[in-house]
Amino acid sequence: MQVSLERFRAHQPEIFTAGCPTRDVLDHVTSKWGVLVLLALGGGTLRWGELRRAVDGISEKMLASTLRTLERDGFVARDAHPTIPPRVDYSLTELGADLLEHLAPFVQWVAERAEGIMAPQSAGGTAAGLTAPAAGSARDSAD
Repeated sequence: MQVSLERFRAHQPEIFTAGCPTRDVLDHVTSKWGVLVLLALGGGTLRWGELRRAVDGISEKMLASTLRTLERDGFVARDAHPTIPPRVDYSLTELGADLLEHLAPFVQWVAERAEGIMAPQSAGGTAAGLTAPAAGSARDSAD
């Protein structure tokens, strides 16, 4: 199976162009914290503290921001209970569960290969065995 941007655009010419909502959605669901929050909620409904412990290393500010974004996009449901102290539960929506089914194989692929990808880089090389470009090189400034 050949996968390319050109192939996607053959069916939807405007997909992934500047201003296309696909870029925003990709940014939200493939961010480091977005992926981890979605994975944590894949196990079921969690309260704030449970979610914060499940997503090791996330700050309160980043968790709040990530949850707001995923809720706004329709992937996460927020259920506030009028109790004292307040209780808020977070869960995946149907759309979020559908997304996670597609995202999980990608995350599994990364998990299985992360050490092999990162090990050469920590030794000053790249996963392909090449040396990383010098800082400030033309390759770095191409973006």
